[in-house]
Parts: sequence; C-alpha cells; structure tokens
Amino acid sequence: MRILLFLNSLIPVSNYGGTQRVMWSLGKALTQMGHKVYFLAKAGSTCDFASVIPYDSAVDLIKQIPQDVDVVHFNGTAPCGFEKPYVVTYHGNFMGGDLDRNAIFVSKDHASRYNSDSFVYNGLDWDEYGPVDLNASRHYYHFLGKAAWRVKNVQGAIDVVKALPNEKIYILGGYRFNFKMGMRFTVTSKARFKGMVGGVKKNRYLQHSKGLIFPVKWDEPFGLAITESLYFGAPVFATPYGSLPELVKPEVGFLTDSESEMILHLKEGVVYSPMICHEYARDLFNAEIMAKAYLQKYEKVLNGEYLNENYPHALVPDSKRPWKK
Repeated sequence: MRILLFLNSLIPVSNYGGTQRVMWSLGKALTQMGHKVYFLAKAGSTCDFASVIPYDSAVDLIKQIPQDVDVVHFNGTAPCGFEKPYVVTYHGNFMGGDLDRNAIFVSKDHASRYNSDSFVYNGLDWDEYGPVDLNASRHYYHFLGKAAWRVKNVQGAIDVVKALPNEKIYILGGYRFNFKMGMRFTVTSKARFKGMVGGVKKNRYLQHSKGLIFPVKWDEPFGLAITESLYFGAPVFATPYGSLPELVKPEVGFLTDSESEMILHLKEGVVYSPMICHEYARDLFNAEIMAKAYLQKYEKVLNGEYLNENYPHALVPDSKRPWKK
C-alpha cells in the first residue's frame, strides 16, 4: 500500500511535538510492515525510512499529493473536494460544526464525545527512546505537558507536592515566569522548572521520577505524557477525565478529582512496580499495534466506506472539569 502522511510541521521533532512524534512512529511501523510511506511535511524535514515531499503552503494541497498514492492520512482537517481515499485523525478537542465522516479519534472517550466509535490509540516507537533502567533511583515527581495551558493544571500538580514533606517536582514543559498567563510567577522551592525538553534529556528526567502528577481540568483526548512516563517506570497520579480511565489502570496509577485525596494517597506510600508500568506501556501503546489499527481504517476507506455512519459532532460543550481541594 502507498500511504501519504500529511503534517504541516517539521520532522523529525526536536522537542516534544506529540502529533509529529506519533505520525513519525506510525510511518516507521508501516514501512517495516512493507508499505511505501510518504511524508508531506514542511520544507527542511528529513526521514531515513520514508520519502519526504516538501509542503508549500502557497500551493494547493491537493496538487502536492502524488497521483499513485493509495490513501492519504490527514491530521486535524482534510481539504474540501478531496477525491482520493483518506482518513483524518483529530488529536485535540474541537467545538463548532460537524467533523469529517472519515474522522479517527485517539481514545474511546474522545470518540464518544463526538458521537463516534472510530478511534485508534496513539502508539510510539519505543526503540527510539533508548534503554530503560527500571532499577534507577527516583528522587522527585514530575509534570509533563504544556504548562502554559490552564487546563493542564500545573499549579495543581505543584500544590500536591508542596503538601508532601521532603518532596519536589520537576516541571517538564514550562517556565517559572510565564508572560502568556498574565505574568505568572511560581514561587516555591519545591518546583524545578526545566522548560521545553525532549529526547535524551526528557527521558533521563522520566527515568528518575517517582511518578507523573497530572491533575488536568479538561477531557484529555489521549495523553502521551502518560504512556511515556509509564514506559520509564513512573506511575501516574491524575484526574479521571477524558481518556485517563482508559489509560491508567489501578496497577499503574491512581485517579481522583480531589487534591486532598491525591495527597493522602501519595503520603500512604503505595508501591507501584516500575516493571509493570513499563511493560504495560510497552505492550499496549506501541507503534506496531497503532499501525495495524490504522491499516484497518485505510482498508475500509479504500473499499469506499466511511469510518463514521454520520458526521461526528461535539455532543456537549467543551468545559473545564473540577479539581477539588
């Protein structure tokens, strides 16, 4: 099968880049399965396992797709009037009108909130993450995500750790000074802000963490921060919103919408096995499983079928979820 993956961004990704990282892993897995993969991506992109076509935003997108491609995989939106078989992955929460009938969401909950049952869990090429030392010493908790987004609730994560004696938290994905949030300045010696980290540096932080504290206040579509943390043996302590009940089972973490309950749970010192966390992420959220699921979607549209019986649309307004004291 000849498959084109469209990304209006640069690959490979240097820092976090969740969507780019997932699509890169997908392209690699599809190539290893014997398919021909093209990336239509921003000029300057490179790839050692697939052909790269530089994307020109000044030229009609449809004209930049080779004629011999069998199926096109868009991310976020597809051009009007596109006639080749295609699918569209929606990675975020969207409000407004109808979405594409060939929509694919990234978790069961994500799909259900748009009146759909079409979803594929994100997977990653774990081989690119290097070796994992599950016996490594663990000295702190961590938060991983775009701390500038209020719904990610980095302040909630910091408040939890402030209530834990002799503990600290590393903020991966944010800065102590944040001009976008109205000159926010986080004053506490228990939070260490590491900025936007990726690659080996991020992996090293995860490997020495006691766990991810992730009290998000929205319906999380998926959450790569969760699977990456688990892969490095770090359990997850989060709110039960969106995909999180699907991803965080009792053996690998704890879910609550209450700050006090999370603090109490962490003070109780429940022991989670780094090996179980690692194997759980490795076996369920890998690129091969993801690629096989996407191939089923590709085959369906190649047979002239839609992935959704009706146009997906948001069933309820997107709103913040509570984080109780």
